[in-house]
Formats: sequence, structure tokens, C-alpha cells
Amino acid sequence: MIMNYLQTTSQNDGVHARQIAFFSAFLLPTYKLLEAPSLLARYAKGDLLLPALFHFFLQTGLLLLLLYASSRSEKTLLSRMEERLGKWSVAVYIVYALFFLFYAVLPLLDLEKFVYAIFYDTSPTLFSFAFFFILCGFVCTKGIKCMGRIADLSLFLFLLPFLLLLLMSLVEADASNLLPFFERPLSDTGKAFTYTTPHFSDVVLILPLLGNLRYQKGDGKKITLGYATGSLLTLLFLGVFYAVYSTVAPREHYAFAKIAQYFPALTIVGRVDLILVYALCIVLFFYTVSPLLFSAYCIAKPLKTHRKTLVAFCIALGAFLFVLFCNKYYNRIYELIAGKLFVIFYLIADLLPLSLLFLSKRKEQKNNA
Repeated sequence: MIMNYLQTTSQNDGVHARQIAFFSAFLLPTYKLLEAPSLLARYAKGDLLLPALFHFFLQTGLLLLLLYASSRSEKTLLSRMEERLGKWSVAVYIVYALFFLFYAVLPLLDLEKFVYAIFYDTSPTLFSFAFFFILCGFVCTKGIKCMGRIADLSLFLFLLPFLLLLLMSLVEADASNLLPFFERPLSDTGKAFTYTTPHFSDVVLILPLLGNLRYQKGDGKKITLGYATGSLLTLLFLGVFYAVYSTVAPREHYAFAKIAQYFPALTIVGRVDLILVYALCIVLFFYTVSPLLFSAYCIAKPLKTHRKTLVAFCIALGAFLFVLFCNKYYNRIYELIAGKLFVIFYLIADLLPLSLLFLSKRKEQKNNA
């Protein structure tokens, strides 16, 4: 049944608003359930919801502006950009190809650390994580539509395990741990906001999908609702996480794998909650692949092909070698990216896409006349 669905969907061109909404609601929150809760708690303590809210307000505003730009024409954003810039559009694709590789650095390292820490009782071998990159290379050969189909499947892989983990964790949750509100100085909120920027730069990951969408009436509402759903689920998780762990929350890494571990029934039946964690880990895998797939797409697009096996192979191999040799420098890399290079996210992930607002509909009509 699933294969028939995938074959039917693969015959369509581009992506659908439903798929972008599912991507926003069920893929984007997954990475925020890993290290972001402990980081927010480290800097903002019980006010960890405040910097997360600021992030979501910023990203929602950016998304609404891009949806407005998309709604101004029946053509896709990327096709209009190529028409306006001509050969210079290649430079834009190159910038974003490099940026998506940069974006993938922390998710790759976090995923490896998470898998080794949670799923291995003994020390893993040097190449235990290599199979991930084989799958990564395969996904990167499938083009942008593949991520749309993955977004559809993520509904089933994310929603039920996420809700069950939350319900299991409510047994030990104490909402008073979040009180009083606004206890920390505003400077602490600013630090939490800055150091978690790589975890909350969402719209740039939506951009390749939105750029291939032929906008129709009602699409904006679907996509906005999808992103709002993902934001609310993330905020709910953050609140329950701190309600469970309180002052020790900054030390509790890999939050979604630990949040339900105190459920009373687990002492009798064992860690069955790990089954739910496995399901979320699959979604986390697809999230981690997404910037690499988008990088491969941005390289292949100017070459007039949607599938480029050699490009996908080089990206997967480069990612594997990077993780293999740089995983021991994780703390330094995170400090460099989140502490010093976070401005890159604001410039390329937030500000540069706003230039799509200058793709005038009137000028486009004159060119077509």
C-alpha cells in the first residue's frame, strides 16, 4: 500500500502544500527534542520557553513573508528567481549548497553521539555509523520530491510516539518547576536564544520545498498551520521536560530518549519506551539527511538534472569523513558555530530569502507578454 502511494506521488511534479505542512509539523521539531532542551535550560533555566517563543515568532514571520512572495504568481519561487537573475542564479544555488553543508554539521555530530550513547551497551566499532551515510547517499540521489514523500510518512512515525512519550512523562512532571515566570535576567534569555539558533533556523529548510511549490489558494493556511503545530508540540515538550527534571535539566542530554524513563510500568516491563524512541530516531535520521539532500539539489539544479549520483556520493562520503575525524572536537565545533558563527544563520537563513519578495509579479507579466 505504501509503495503504491509512493509510486503515485512520484508521478506528480514538485511538492504539495500538505507535504510542506507535514515537514514543518513532524520533521522540524525532531532535532529540537535532542540537545536544545538542555541548552535552553542551561542558559535560561525555568524560562526556557521564552527564547524558544522568540525563535518561533521570528521564523513564523519569515515564513509568512515567503508565503506571500510565493502567492504572487502561479510560477514557483525558484523558477521566478532563475528568470530574474539569469546566469547569476547559479551563484545563489552555490551559496545555499555550501550553507546546507554548514547547516548539517551539528545535526550529524548530534545524531552520531545520540545513537552511540542510547543504542549501544558496549563501545561501537569505528564504522558502526557508516550505514547511515549509505542511506544518506541513496536519499540524496532521489531529488527534492523525495523529501515531500518522507514528510507524508513522518506523520505516522512522529505523532503517536511523541504523544505517548509525553503521556508517560507526565507522571513525574511538576508544573511548579516552571514557576515563577520571567525569573531570569533578559540577558540569559538572549544567550539561550543565540546559542540555540542552529536548532531553530527552520524556514531555510522549508525554502527548497516552498521554492518548488506551485502556490494555490489555501496553501498558505495549510503550511502556516503545519509550522504552528510543530512549534506548539516543541513548546509542550520543553515545558514537560523542565517540569520533570527542573534544575538538573541542563545535564540531561538527548531529552526525548530520557523524558519517559521514570514511568512506573517500566520497572516491570522494561524500557519499552525505547520502541517509541526508535520511531522518533527514524524521523531524526530523515531530518539530518534533509540539509544534505538540499545541498545536493542546489548543486544539481544548475546542471539541469534532479538526480546526480556523483554529487550525492561525494556529499555522503564527505559527511562520513567529517564525522569520523571531527566527532571528538564536538564541543569546540559547537562553540564555534553557535557562539561565533551564528550570524551566518541570520544572514543566509533569515535575511537572504527575503530578497524573494522583490520578485515582482507585474514585471513577470511584462516579460511574458
